[in-house]
Amino acid sequence: MAAETKTLSATHSASQEGEDLRQEHLMHDPKPREEMNGMVMEAMQTTSKKYWIALAIFGLGVLILLFGFWGNQIITGMGVTGKRRPVFWALYITTFVFWIGISHAGTFVSAILRVFKAEFRRPFTRAAELMTTFGLAAGALFPLIHLGRVWTFYWMIPYPNARWLWPNFRSPLVWDFLAITTYLLSSTIYLYLPLIPDLAMARDRSTGWRHSIYKLLALNWRGTEAEWHRLRKAINIFAFAIIPVMFSVHTIVSWDFAVSQTVGWHSTIFGPYFIIGAILSGVSAVVMILFIIQSTMKNMKYFIRLEVFDSLGKLVLIFSMAWAYFFFNEYLLHWYGGYQAVRDLLTFHAQGPTAWVWYTMLICNVAIPWLTLWNRKIRRTPLAMFIITTLVNVGMFAERYTIIPLTLGEQRFPFDWGAYSPRLTDISIVIGTFCLFIFLYLLASRLIPLIPVWEVQEGQMAHSTRKLGKGKVTSVAELE
Repeated sequence: MAAETKTLSATHSASQEGEDLRQEHLMHDPKPREEMNGMVMEAMQTTSKKYWIALAIFGLGVLILLFGFWGNQIITGMGVTGKRRPVFWALYITTFVFWIGISHAGTFVSAILRVFKAEFRRPFTRAAELMTTFGLAAGALFPLIHLGRVWTFYWMIPYPNARWLWPNFRSPLVWDFLAITTYLLSSTIYLYLPLIPDLAMARDRSTGWRHSIYKLLALNWRGTEAEWHRLRKAINIFAFAIIPVMFSVHTIVSWDFAVSQTVGWHSTIFGPYFIIGAILSGVSAVVMILFIIQSTMKNMKYFIRLEVFDSLGKLVLIFSMAWAYFFFNEYLLHWYGGYQAVRDLLTFHAQGPTAWVWYTMLICNVAIPWLTLWNRKIRRTPLAMFIITTLVNVGMFAERYTIIPLTLGEQRFPFDWGAYSPRLTDISIVIGTFCLFIFLYLLASRLIPLIPVWEVQEGQMAHSTRKLGKGKVTSVAELE
C-alpha cells in the first residue's frame, strides 16, 4: 500500500512538473499549426474603437507635428528652431542618434540570438525586426530635417554628374546617408525573408484586397522541401552578413562626433560606447513593444510569455553594466589625461545648471536596472519591466542630449559658451517622429503576422524533455 501511494505521488509530481513546464515555456506547450495560424490571423483581424482612435490620433500627430511644423521650418527658415551659436547640433541630431540606436534591436534580437541559437527569441523576432525598419524610417528623416534646405539633399548622394562635382565625403551627412541606406535595405530584406511563409499563410486565410496583396508578396510560396531549404540557407547567410552591418552603422554614427576636435567628442571609445548604448536602448524598446502587444492584441499571451520578459530583462541588466563600464571609463581617460577643458566640461555636466539631465541619465541607465533586474520576480512582471525599460530609454535619450547640445554649449573658450533651449518647432518635430513610429507599427500589427508561426512550431518540434536523475531537462534537436 505504501509503495502504491509512493508511485502515485511520483506520477502526480511528474505530471505537475510537466504542466508547470508547459505553462512556463512556449516551446514545451505546442498547439497544432492550424490553431496557431488561426490565433495569429484572429489577432490581425480584430480591431476595436480604441485601435481606430489611437490610429487617428497618431496619424494626425504625424501630419501636424511632423510634416506641419517641418513645412513651416522649410518656408520660414531654421531660425524658428532653438539652434544658435555654438550649439548647431541640437535636438534633431540627438533624436537621430536615438532612433538609429533603437533600430539595432531587430538585428541584435533576430540575427545575433539566431546565430547563438537562443530559443527564447522565436516568438518575438518579427516584432523586433519591425522596430528596426520603422526606427530607421523615423531616424532617416533627421539628416533631411537638420539640413534645412531639404531640396539640396541630393548632395548627400555620391553619384557622378555632368559638372564633375561630387559630395563632400568628409561630411558626416554623407556618411550617415550611406550607413542608413545600407542598413535599411539589408534589414528590410532580413525582415522579409522569414515573413514569406507567414504571408503565404495569410494569403490562404484571407479574401479580397488582402488576399491579392499577400499573394503578390508571398512569391508563390508552396512550402515544398526545396523552398524551405533555400529559405533557411538565405536566412542564415543574412544573419551572419547583417551583424557587421549593424556594428558598422552605429560606429559610423559615432564617428560623426569622434573624428572632430570638439572637446568631449574626440575619443576612440565612442565606437563601442555608442554600440553598447544602442543595444541597451533597442532591447529596452523591444520589451516596451512586447508589453503593449501582449496587453492589447488577442491571443498574444500564448506566444509572449513571462520567460520572454525574464530573458530580455537579463540582457538589459548585462548591457546596462557594459554601458556603465564604457561611460565611466571614458570619464577616467579624460580626467587622467589632464586636459583642463575636458575637466571643466565634466564638472559642468555634473554640477552645472543642467546637471539634472546628467543625473537622470545615471539613475535611469544604471541605478534603476541594477537595483531591480537582478530580481527574477520583477523580471517576470510585465508591467514592472515596461516601466523599467521606459525609464532606461528616457536615460538613453538624456545621454544623447548630454553628448550633443550640452557638450557643444561648453567649449574651450568662455566667449563661445551658450545654452540651447529647444523651441516649439524642435519639440513638435521630434514628437512627430515618435507618432510616425507608433502609427507605422499600428498599421503593421493589422497587416503583417507579428508572430513567426513557422519558427515557433520549428522550435516546438525541436524541444523535448528527458529524465536526468530525479528531474527533467530540456534537450534541443538540430532541425535541417
